[in-house]
Amino acid sequence: MKSLFTLVLAFFTLSMVGQSEDNKKVDAILESKVNADDPALFIGVVKDGKIIYQKSRGLANLQHQVPAKINTKSNIASVAKQFTALMVLQLSLEEKLSLDDDIRTHLPSLYPKVKEKILVRHLINHTSGIRDVYDLMSIQQNPWWRREGLDNDDAFELIQKQEDLAFAPGSRQLYSNSGYILLTKIIAKVTGKKFHPYSKEFFTNLGMKETQFLEDYMYVIPNQAEPYSDWGDGVWQEYPMITNLYGDGFLFTTIKDQMIYEQAIQNADFNNNILLMTSQKPIANSEIKSYGFGLELEDRLNRTAVHHSGATGSYHAQTVRFPEEKLSVFVMSNNSRIWSGFIADDVAKVFLSEKETSDNYAAKMNENSGLTELNQVVGQYVSPKNYLIRIEAKDDKLLWKNANNRPIELVQESNNIYKQTNSSKTRFGFYKDAVILFYPSGKTSKYEKIPYEEATLNDLESYEGKYTSTELEIDFTLKLDKDDKLMVSLPKRSRKYEVEALNRNELLISDYILKVQRDQFDRVVGFLLTTNRVVNSKFTKKTNLKFQPKIETHGGSIQVTTIGAKRGKGSKILLTKNLPNGNEIWSKIYGGSSYDKASSILETEDGYLIIGSTSSYGVGNYDMFVIKVDKKGKQLWQKTYGKFNNDYGYSAEEVEGGFIIKGTIQQCNSKDVLTRKCSTNVWFITIDNEGNELSNEILEEIKT
Repeated sequence: MKSLFTLVLAFFTLSMVGQSEDNKKVDAILESKVNADDPALFIGVVKDGKIIYQKSRGLANLQHQVPAKINTKSNIASVAKQFTALMVLQLSLEEKLSLDDDIRTHLPSLYPKVKEKILVRHLINHTSGIRDVYDLMSIQQNPWWRREGLDNDDAFELIQKQEDLAFAPGSRQLYSNSGYILLTKIIAKVTGKKFHPYSKEFFTNLGMKETQFLEDYMYVIPNQAEPYSDWGDGVWQEYPMITNLYGDGFLFTTIKDQMIYEQAIQNADFNNNILLMTSQKPIANSEIKSYGFGLELEDRLNRTAVHHSGATGSYHAQTVRFPEEKLSVFVMSNNSRIWSGFIADDVAKVFLSEKETSDNYAAKMNENSGLTELNQVVGQYVSPKNYLIRIEAKDDKLLWKNANNRPIELVQESNNIYKQTNSSKTRFGFYKDAVILFYPSGKTSKYEKIPYEEATLNDLESYEGKYTSTELEIDFTLKLDKDDKLMVSLPKRSRKYEVEALNRNELLISDYILKVQRDQFDRVVGFLLTTNRVVNSKFTKKTNLKFQPKIETHGGSIQVTTIGAKRGKGSKILLTKNLPNGNEIWSKIYGGSSYDKASSILETEDGYLIIGSTSSYGVGNYDMFVIKVDKKGKQLWQKTYGKFNNDYGYSAEEVEGGFIIKGTIQQCNSKDVLTRKCSTNVWFITIDNEGNELSNEILEEIKT
């Protein structure tokens, strides 16, 4: 019996020595990251269900030189999402709501035009398609941090104005703080209580008595750590926090409270705590498994992990759990010079044994496509999520360019396989019509190569105009300057910014990607704006909505226009050949005795096709009018298409064996102009190279 006691005592002593050595290593990490007179850093560790480390270093308040302690409260930003999600999970376990409820069961004013169901669980794991309010505010040129007193009601009002989603709910994941702001509304609606007192009671029941969501930025929070940044100049400045948002972040807590929670998570299995056990797993019925109840569920440090980071202004935090090793690390700080995520990993490595890993790239990476030269792989590619990627060669370097982000240099590793110049293990395999990203886990991502269509001067002219978003109540203007550079004017900005045409269908303004939207007649009618956590926000063109009346040529341009009617005489169609400076070289006039109008011109191999409308010829009031001319403007033939009412030609598209003429047809139920009811529909006519009609198709009605 004595020998057994001695063995247990010896084992306990050795464990304490090992633990003490590990804690000294964490002390060294803590001391290496911040000085005693810097803004603070907090670190906590739970191992095997026990709190083994919780310390702080640095100052909670620089002005009054207040040291940080384990009861100092700091803002953990998006790490708070796990707690908002936990409240919703508890309500679902109590059957007060279902995670598969359409959110409009609880918030009926949202998205009346969206037919698909937007489920509560879609909000929790960022698969709802609801755009992020913070990025929407940035697009409005009035970011959240400038808006004094901004609260969840203000954010909800902005979300209410959104008419559509970025994507179908459940079809993909895009991180969005909006979902968690909406969850606070749902919690209040379901419980019948205001969110703040309800959440305070919730934290108290968890044993986290010093944890609370921000209610009013002017309220005093006892023992609060103030946020500090030095903006790169070495001078500490306090980061102003003047908003009243909550739920998606803005949770003030202590390292002591967080250790109580981490301990409860590790002991949940032992205590059969269904709520906490479920909270660490993927959401039931979810389309994705990589994000659960406000937590990322992807491996970290080559181990199964549950984790989340957060940053708001100068505040930041990281929680990371390794369930198989029963290890939890929590880090938070009010110091912008450091990053909690890196520190959490460094701390975790102290307690984790080294783990050998082997790369397991997909077999296709060993295939030689024969593409080994830079010019063979240069081009534009579309990602699986429909983002444009440009592969460019510059100074014998191959660059991967994504929007306006810093280019990534790729170096050839073998045959058609490239790698980044940094330590990333991702490999880039170039093939005839795609680039495939190979990951050491065996996963791949395929980026399809697309034909490159350079934006011409005509295209740039077609982009000119004023664009507006009714959802965001903001507009911007595109205009060519004297050097034919496309410039944008933004509200609240005195200067203009140059726009980069990535191709004729996508423009780049800073970190905003604008996808060109065209109508049935090939006119530019708007853009879909994508940036960060906002995808396909619609901007509609309000001015300069015109067809394509001009074609660039060698040494100038060809332009078609309408000569207005004078003194009762009809209008004519004018075709001009022009020098680069706009001076006319020659002109031709077409038309009859009545009214003839030009809409656009299309270049063909042997001349031009003029598309418009006429009342001089044809069978009705106005008919589609197409004139074929040679390169010098000599008329080769003219044709009309239409019926008794008003039919107009707007644009044309060349196809094999002829053309598609695009316009509108008017259909009326009688010829009595006083009583008849008419509709106007899109009308496509297919003709051969001589203008003979081959077929026609009446498409959707145009609503006016």
